[in-house]
Amino acid sequence: MWGRSTLSRTGSFRPENLGQNALAMIGNLCFTMFVLAVLVFTIIAATYEPDDPLFHPSSKITTFLTSDLNATFKSDSTVVKTGEDFMAVNQTVFESFINVTDVNLGVPLREDINADEVTPFECESQIGKPIDCTDPDVFHLMMTSAIEVFKDIHFYRFGKPVRGYNDSSCHMAWRFRPKDGKTAAFYKDYRSFTIHRSDNCTLSVVRIGDYHSGGNARKRKRNQRPGFEKPQASQEQQGVALPVVGEFVNDTLPTIETEGSFSSGKYLLYNGGGERCKSMDHFLWSFMCALGEAQYLNRTLVMDMSICLSSIYTSSGQDEEGKDFRYYFDFEHLKESASVLDQTQFWADWNKWHQKDGLALFLVEDVKITPMKLAEVQDTLVMRKFGSVEPDNYWYRVCEGEAESVIQRPWHMIWKSRRLMDIVSAIATKLNWDFDSVHVVRGEKARNLELWPNLAADTAPEALISTLQEKVDEGRNLYIATDEPDTSFFDPLKDKFSTHFLDEYKDLWDENSEWYSETMKLNSGAPVEFDGYMRASVDTEVFLRGKRQIETFNDLTRDCKDGVNTCSSAS
Repeated sequence: MWGRSTLSRTGSFRPENLGQNALAMIGNLCFTMFVLAVLVFTIIAATYEPDDPLFHPSSKITTFLTSDLNATFKSDSTVVKTGEDFMAVNQTVFESFINVTDVNLGVPLREDINADEVTPFECESQIGKPIDCTDPDVFHLMMTSAIEVFKDIHFYRFGKPVRGYNDSSCHMAWRFRPKDGKTAAFYKDYRSFTIHRSDNCTLSVVRIGDYHSGGNARKRKRNQRPGFEKPQASQEQQGVALPVVGEFVNDTLPTIETEGSFSSGKYLLYNGGGERCKSMDHFLWSFMCALGEAQYLNRTLVMDMSICLSSIYTSSGQDEEGKDFRYYFDFEHLKESASVLDQTQFWADWNKWHQKDGLALFLVEDVKITPMKLAEVQDTLVMRKFGSVEPDNYWYRVCEGEAESVIQRPWHMIWKSRRLMDIVSAIATKLNWDFDSVHVVRGEKARNLELWPNLAADTAPEALISTLQEKVDEGRNLYIATDEPDTSFFDPLKDKFSTHFLDEYKDLWDENSEWYSETMKLNSGAPVEFDGYMRASVDTEVFLRGKRQIETFNDLTRDCKDGVNTCSSAS
């Protein structure tokens, strides 16, 4: 028996059977591994509850939302980055700036003319007459004066002067950038110049008004060429349009004038979802997914212009509905860059024409249906309807998985509100674009000694003076961006620096301001609150325009941004 059994086994391993046996063993092993993999996957799928990737972000989301911001504002700011933050200044600004020698290449200035060459009769005939603001001599004098007075900005274009509010006043606009500007944007200012003619007919500028004091020079058609202008780089040369802060904003809602135009269009609409009343970065991450899908499908995005502002930004501590998209973002740039339509206007047109023209709606109720599967849909309206279960009803789920490599979020189409940025420009201009800035985080963090044991002491006035005097020259303008509600807390710093805070500039958004009147028009004549998100946005942007920027957690304290023992992970 033993002999026969042994011989039988030995026979199975004969050389001619080795290949067959090896294949059988490999097959069994592969099948076993497959069964184990299916079992493990089934267990994970049944028990795994996915995190919200926006609040526990992937490296890609984290890189976009936080890269290139200074370390303090990476985790502490509530202000989301938008398209203009990612423009490389050196790659997008092609115009050369204007200096005094450029101006003097033209007609000589009146003050350069020898008084002996002007006859007494000619001079007497001019005394008491209104200043001719269209005179090239006056134009050149105003340009030269502006360049010499405002030494911390580069001038790129001057508009033709116009008559001011009286006979000795001329108004002139210009486009500029701060010399140490870190953002790829142009700013527009328009000032009132008071011009004096002396007894020998010499002209001189005796006063230049405050920021935006020359209102008569603001209204100019976009295609009208000023009297003295460096050639503007074409959009093809620039590669991308640049924001111009200070221009009139035309963010009226687009309309479709005719039935034929509406009925021949293709539309995408997102309905419902969990984005309502979430943080602004959550809203924007989702909105950009919708805009990206609309572009991929070559459809007009039907968007809800009404935003629910999260309680983290409101003075009431409650979520607040009815905030206009245009309060926070540049809708003029968006509608010029993409095909978008207001939801209220869309439904009015749809109800008017859909039955008559047989317009069809394609309803999608599953975020797993990818944009690629909708590419061939010919119905007039594709409507994605989102459920009530979070986080599976977040819009940005549409752009995950297979779609992530296909749908590109068009960040260049979203800019910050130019009305808010005009307030930023006004504050920086009042500081002559020559100031340093510091961000002082206190609030709840300073009271939490377990996570931030040193923060309160390190941001006390005495500690701030000790730290800042090593980084900021004495007497400098110092803008303090802070969550400390009582700015008198920083009074001891006034002995060393000229301190400035956001609330010093309330006149820029009070009831007599341009911002106030323009946002009222958007809000059907009702006043608009300068809310917490607006405050944080302006405070952050002014801070980022300081020549020297000092951060709380990198420069002022030994504590970590996210609490004890998190410094390495937060870097």
